[in-house]
Amino acid sequence: MSCTCNALCVDAGGLKLRVPVIPASGTWSYEDDLWKDDIASHVGAFCSKAITRDPCLGNPGTRVWETPSGILNSIGLQNEGFDHFMEHRLPVLKKRGTPVVLNICMQSDGELAYMMDKIAEARELVDCVELNVSCPNTDHGCMSCGVDPVLTANATQIARKRWDGPLWVKLTPQAPDNAAVARAAEAAGASAVVVANTWLGMAIDTKRAAPVFARRVAGLSGPAVFPLALRLVWDVAGAVKIPVIGCGGVDSADAALAMIMAGATAVEVGAALFAGLDVLKDIHEGLAAAVERFGVSHITELRGKAR
Repeated sequence: MSCTCNALCVDAGGLKLRVPVIPASGTWSYEDDLWKDDIASHVGAFCSKAITRDPCLGNPGTRVWETPSGILNSIGLQNEGFDHFMEHRLPVLKKRGTPVVLNICMQSDGELAYMMDKIAEARELVDCVELNVSCPNTDHGCMSCGVDPVLTANATQIARKRWDGPLWVKLTPQAPDNAAVARAAEAAGASAVVVANTWLGMAIDTKRAAPVFARRVAGLSGPAVFPLALRLVWDVAGAVKIPVIGCGGVDSADAALAMIMAGATAVEVGAALFAGLDVLKDIHEGLAAAVERFGVSHITELRGKAR
């Protein structure tokens, strides 16, 4: 995978991004209109909805709840299943010309091994794997793995043993020591880490006098979590040598630039997309303007500038 280099192109753990901006997992659908040049030209890659080995219906009951400064979601990994995605979705997405990052979730080592073996067989179709050890809306795997450096390392090793391409590990902010988890992922073969997924929160429906979500807790994203995510990016970027992709509350060029100045190589944009897709263009153009404003030749010269 290669890109035409410009002042914003970066290498994110082996994946070349023409723009250091990626729509985060779970925020982008597969409809043709969302892959048009007027949108795709402002991103370096698209990240898939979380994919599990078997089809998943997701969580029952309320799935999304707006807060004053963000969104709580309990989607629960709803997807068509890994085999369906690989056979029917991925070949079509690849034809659209923008790199696709596969976000994969597992509930067991066997499930992960199965998916990674299949991904290795389809090497020409896969640009990057984002190993999701951080989703808070499921009872097995994902976050229960990502809070523990040993379990995170084990999952990363299983993936790396089968796949020699770009391998990102998406961390959970619920881990007691995110730097330790990031170092474990790095030592096990991750080529980059994504910092981070949603924060656990909850909501009460005061009309029913009951929790809004069937699982009680849900994942909080949006502007409210940006200062928390920025701190984690700072901490993790200082703990590992591999690239860090900042994720959490990025809703403007200034927020993206702050992530980069804290040490991030690129950023993922999630909840802000629900307010309008123009945010991608705004971030792209704002980062280009920042390169000019600081009188540097490339965005990498601003990486870690605040440290």
